[in-house]
Amino acid sequence: MKLCHISMEIFAWGKHGGYGRATRLLGRELAVRGIEVSAVVPRRGEQRAVEDLDGIRVLGFPARAPWQAANLLRECDADIYHSQEPSLATYFAQRAMPSRKHVVTCRDTRELKDWLIELRHPSLHYLQVLANSLYEDNGLVAHAVRRADRVYVAAEFIGAKAKRRYRLRETPRLLPTPVAVPDCVTKASRPTVCFLSRWDRRKRPDLFLALARQFPEVRFLALGESRDKKYGDRLRAQFAGLPNLEMPGHLDQFGSSAVSNVLSESWILVNTSVREGLPNAFLEAAAHGCAILSAVDPDGFASRFGAEVRRGDFAAGLTELLQGDRWRVLGEAGRRHVLQTFELNRAVDTHLALYRELTASSASH
Repeated sequence: MKLCHISMEIFAWGKHGGYGRATRLLGRELAVRGIEVSAVVPRRGEQRAVEDLDGIRVLGFPARAPWQAANLLRECDADIYHSQEPSLATYFAQRAMPSRKHVVTCRDTRELKDWLIELRHPSLHYLQVLANSLYEDNGLVAHAVRRADRVYVAAEFIGAKAKRRYRLRETPRLLPTPVAVPDCVTKASRPTVCFLSRWDRRKRPDLFLALARQFPEVRFLALGESRDKKYGDRLRAQFAGLPNLEMPGHLDQFGSSAVSNVLSESWILVNTSVREGLPNAFLEAAAHGCAILSAVDPDGFASRFGAEVRRGDFAAGLTELLQGDRWRVLGEAGRRHVLQTFELNRAVDTHLALYRELTASSASH
């Protein structure tokens, strides 16, 4: 079986987002299971036109010339083309290889109000947000989603949004993102909370960093870096010198166990973002027994497995979770949920079963 993943990124060459992490992890695990996996993505940083990454053949096209993806998609000659969030490349794949099977996973369906939030909190600048919207959210993309052989979502709450946005007949079902669940974790003896995300304006890392001043007895670990270097440097300078705050920058989740080690020690994951899909960080943190403290509550991850922040009061939520080891009970509940639904082998097997079903239906025609 030959599979081609279509994504905006693949968690390498300076681009480290949720789409890319899911694409790389799933592709790696499928390659281990004997699937011939390729990925077609916009070229980033020092990325060459053709790369080998964890057994995945990565083909890159110029970000400013997305139509060039069509030839690469044709070159992959895959049995199945799976878009990890729809984009213009989804449309090009269907045009280039109309007789093959096409699957879409909606990971963060955005309606007008979501794009307005992006404009108010751009990672780099307004033009970047507008360029993203043109590539990811237009009539051709919506048409491609409707024509796909299967449409799924990466979180239950996205189903209704995807149905509305793409005018689907049915609400898409969940196709779980794979997450490695460690056999056991060892929590730090000192109260420890972490932030695992890009330092983009929409993520509001300044709110997490400010908490460190309010809770000097708690250890704060702020992982990640900003796409806007000046913005990131300004935050680091502003909060430098706090003895309970560590800012190690970006840690390679695929090259070392550093992120897993941080999550194993942490009691609570704090998410300060103004808008999210279902972040991979929620799944990873819950897999390590961390409670979730967040103002956004996708699929009830904060309200069921931690604390949902009300009126922006992260300090009150953190105080609540630290009292009486409440974080531990909720973190273990989250861990059980992830184990039942998103555990690595279980989720990869679910994808494999889908792909085999689709290729079997192709063979029967």
